[in-house]
Amino acid sequence: MPVNRTRPSGGAGERLAQKRRTRKAIVDAAMALLARGRTPSVNDVAAAADVSRRTVYLYFPSFDQLLMDATLGVLSQAPVAAALAKTAARADPEASIDALVRALHRVTPETERLGRSLIRLTVHPPPSAERAAAPRRGYRRIDWIESALAPLRPRLGARRWRRLVCAVAMVVGWEALIVQRDICGLNATQGEALSRWAARSLVREALRERK
Repeated sequence: MPVNRTRPSGGAGERLAQKRRTRKAIVDAAMALLARGRTPSVNDVAAAADVSRRTVYLYFPSFDQLLMDATLGVLSQAPVAAALAKTAARADPEASIDALVRALHRVTPETERLGRSLIRLTVHPPPSAERAAAPRRGYRRIDWIESALAPLRPRLGARRWRRLVCAVAMVVGWEALIVQRDICGLNATQGEALSRWAARSLVREALRERK
């Protein structure tokens, strides 16, 4: 029988991590089904993710939102994985975060349109308190940033490392891209350069604080 992965356990940090894992499991299941060339149903995704239909709708008020999120995952997963793999052997977090930013910003107009649509669907407050407690988007970005910055965790400690991950998440991704395009009037090349500079600066500042 499908299980409800949203059941809280431990402290607030562990509950948030569990919610991220549940959301990831749902979207990864949808991505795998899409990659096979089929459009899945809610039941298909719930079964593949080993969760209930209720859990799927707890994280995604509409099934179209889930399919959009999964499609973006399919489009971005390969270039990001390739970028991180190229820098993994160097164990250089600054180089890894730079490669990640470049991969995230080099999107097609269609991918950008999907990203903007996903934000539009997730900015409004959820209809229930239970949904409000769940992360609405960005879990992939957090996972990728954590992977790029993993070598710094022992040096910074859990609290400072987590702060750095969150800070980098603010200067890369769809929200940053929209600010660059719509508010600052930057083109794609200028926006990518700005995010790369901001992310590298945050890494350097975090390291400087530890000296």
